[in-house]
Order: sequence, then C-alpha cells, then structure tokens
Amino acid sequence: MKKVLILLIIFMVFVVMMASAKADNFNCLVEALYHEARSESLLGMLSVANVILTRKESSTFPNTICKVVHQGKYWKGNPVRDKCHFSYWCDGRPERFTDIAGLIKSINVAEMSLKGIQVRQTVGSTHYHASYVTPRWASNPYFKSLGQIGNHIFYIDTTP
Repeated sequence: MKKVLILLIIFMVFVVMMASAKADNFNCLVEALYHEARSESLLGMLSVANVILTRKESSTFPNTICKVVHQGKYWKGNPVRDKCHFSYWCDGRPERFTDIAGLIKSINVAEMSLKGIQVRQTVGSTHYHASYVTPRWASNPYFKSLGQIGNHIFYIDTTP
C-alpha cells in the first residue's frame, strides 16, 4: 500500500511538472534513464545522461532531450519496432514506471546531469550500447570506445 501511495505521489508530481517544455525535457530524461539504465551504478546512469545531453548539444542530433531520446524511424506517427536510437522507445513495451527506487534514482541522476555533473571517462560520448550486444555502428572505425561502465560501452564519434 505504501509503495502504491509513493508511486501515485510521484506520478502526480510528474503531471504537474508537464506544464512547461523544460519539464517535458526533464521528464524525457528521467524516462530514458529509468528504461535504459536504472539497474546501473550512479556513474553508469550519469554516463547515459551525459550521452543524451551531448547529443542534444550536437548539430548532428535533435536539439531537445525529448527529440533525442525519441529519435528513430516512424510509420504513421508511431515508432518502428527496433528502429530507434534508444531501444526502450521502440521495443514494443509500454513505458511504465514500476520500480519506485529506480524512478527516484533516475530523477536524482537527471537533476545532477542537468546541473552539469559529468563522468570524466565518458565526456563527449554520443553513443553507447549494452555490453551483451554489438550494434553494426560499433565496428565503424570513426567510433572510438571510451570504455565500459557497468553494462554499457561508451563511444565518441570522431567522424571528420
């Protein structure tokens, strides 16, 4: 019962916050962190957040957090399964928050990253993937691995 009440309170805070574009982008960052990295360490989650924010600032990617994390191929307004930059967005499953501790951690990491906190090892990285997969782009010689943190390997794009 206590868990449900906490989740309801967090949901209500999100609904109230959705009134501005800034809040929408915060919510998108929390959503991405929760679904992509909630089981990671603080450094792992911060590294994922840093990738998202680095993309947002790059002219190669969309200029808002929401557009960055929802980037992919769409058909009739819906994301095409397995054709998104962030796998959670088009994996065919609904984006639900069922892990309260993971959600709270995601909120805290989103706040930290938006305040400028970065992980030195992954500064400048624009890509990452889980260590148990090898996407085609990872073999591109322009992508240089910055190393692994937790279950994710981080890359910087050195394309001229």
